[in-house]
Amino acid sequence: MRKRSPYPSWFYLPAAVVYGVLFLVPTFASFYFSLTRWTIFDSHFIGFENFVNFFREPALVSGLTHTLVYAVVTSGLKVVLGLLLAVLLTSQIIGRGYLRSVVFFPVLVSTIGVGLTFTVLMNPERGLINESLAVLGVQGPGWLTDPDFALLSVALVDVWKGVGLATLIYIAGIVSIPQEYFEAARVDGASATASFFRIVLPLARPATVTVIILSLIGGLRSFDLIWAMTRGGPGFTSDVIASVIYKQYQAGFYGLSTAGNVILFLVVTAIILPLYWFLSRKEVEL
Repeated sequence: MRKRSPYPSWFYLPAAVVYGVLFLVPTFASFYFSLTRWTIFDSHFIGFENFVNFFREPALVSGLTHTLVYAVVTSGLKVVLGLLLAVLLTSQIIGRGYLRSVVFFPVLVSTIGVGLTFTVLMNPERGLINESLAVLGVQGPGWLTDPDFALLSVALVDVWKGVGLATLIYIAGIVSIPQEYFEAARVDGASATASFFRIVLPLARPATVTVIILSLIGGLRSFDLIWAMTRGGPGFTSDVIASVIYKQYQAGFYGLSTAGNVILFLVVTAIILPLYWFLSRKEVEL
């Protein structure tokens, strides 16, 4: 039988009001204004013209491709590095608490601050990274000025900033595994590698699902770090959907940029919901 809530129905009203005002109302308003040509003072209904014009935007296809590449690279690296760091930081090493705080610290730093700092560090002529490589006899590339490196460089900075959160989630997943499993593995003579693949990896699957979903959502919606470091350049080589939308807004095409936001919302939903359902179903099967 369905368990009754211990709280009266009106107890949920404040949260429902906040959720409606901050999420539902803006969401439905965005859907409406995406069908109009609007300014601050008035609006005119034009149907799907904004969506048609947005898909005619030359930068859209490349922006969509860059968005998908950026999301896959950043989420994949966060999963792998976060898991490896979590395994290291849950082992018996010296300074474990200090190292955990060091790994998590970048998460607390402002994204814009991180972007501006790495813009200076990645300067092709005076940046500390290329100067350090020059000492080793290696000529560093134009991290943010070379079209072949710009998007990847920003993605690596994103991973540096966000891997701490992934590590924290994995640490929580690993420490929740009953110690009896590890003790039984040691009694059976299992190596550390065997324990990782037979115990940690499958039992930390809920943490993996969480990291994948959160990282993908963040990667698909990423804007501030990219804008702070490259503004979509050089050219349009690091433009993502969010930066294309912002450029339309800067140009005064408010209805067009609102339609772009709706498209981004639908893209994120179309990717995340089926993926979450698939990963959750696999988790239940295990």
